[in-house]
Amino acid sequence: MPWPSDANITKDRPTFVTHLECSATGERVAADQVHGLSLAGAPLLVRYDLDGVGAAMDRDALADRPENLWRYRELLPVRRTADIVSLGEAMTPLVSARRLAERHGAASLIVKDESRLPTGSFKARGLALAVSMAKAFGLRRLAMPTNGNAGAAMAAYAARAGIEAFVFCPADTPEVNVREIAAQGARVWRVNGLIDDCGRIVDGGKESAGWFDLSTLKEPYRIEGKKTMGLELAEQLGWRLPDVIFYPTGGGTGLIGMWKAFAEMEALGWIGPKRPKMIAVQAEGCAPIVRAFESGADHAERWQDAQTIASGIRVPAAIGDF
Repeated sequence: MPWPSDANITKDRPTFVTHLECSATGERVAADQVHGLSLAGAPLLVRYDLDGVGAAMDRDALADRPENLWRYRELLPVRRTADIVSLGEAMTPLVSARRLAERHGAASLIVKDESRLPTGSFKARGLALAVSMAKAFGLRRLAMPTNGNAGAAMAAYAARAGIEAFVFCPADTPEVNVREIAAQGARVWRVNGLIDDCGRIVDGGKESAGWFDLSTLKEPYRIEGKKTMGLELAEQLGWRLPDVIFYPTGGGTGLIGMWKAFAEMEALGWIGPKRPKMIAVQAEGCAPIVRAFESGADHAERWQDAQTIASGIRVPAAIGDF
């Protein structure tokens, strides 16, 4: 049951989703229907009636709401309060890294501590929204590939919603992650390969196993959860954005989500046109996005023999690479 004092997840609020839009072609598709990728094979983006949002609330109203992810309900896709699947997603703190700033000659350096979220990583943001929407659509079986943290988050939120979860992870995924996924009720398999190999198993089993693919960017709603990082940053910094955001990047959903949040806030008049530099940080042993950026390529080629101890960002090929 939700917390009685948390009006963000107990009180009905107006919703403003109008349609979904292909990120590659701009094609519009209907909201309130189950979607994966667009007909062009690209991620779908959720669009809102931002004039309606602006008429229903202003940014100052947020100060009176509990400090958690769901305070931004008007900018999120879950229409019915009863469909919210929450484990207590607190607004994560900004921590000053003074000594690190001095070492690198930065005037100010802050860390947004996403480990405070329910499953210990920022993945909880995206999966809270994706599983809530799965519940709204009546989906009963969810599947995904993972390097660990996303699978743990899906397992936790699916368990909360009473939905079956199926998770596939590389064979060398840290044992603690595999056990966490299993302990939360998901069925988990180790795969002889990397996360994109796991993704092919999920894709190949959708019809025969009857599960819905919750892979990064292959459904529209994980982005909506990740964009709350951008909403929180703006609010926590007095509606100003940082000069630079450094973001550890595998599939890149967080970068896309934050950029989407900034665009929506500017349209609402909550912030101005200034944007941060967005830096995709990858490990030297798996850096397809960095390599593509440096070469000026439109798409990133798969990184062969991907290796890094930062297992969460070992993504040799990302569908959102364009």
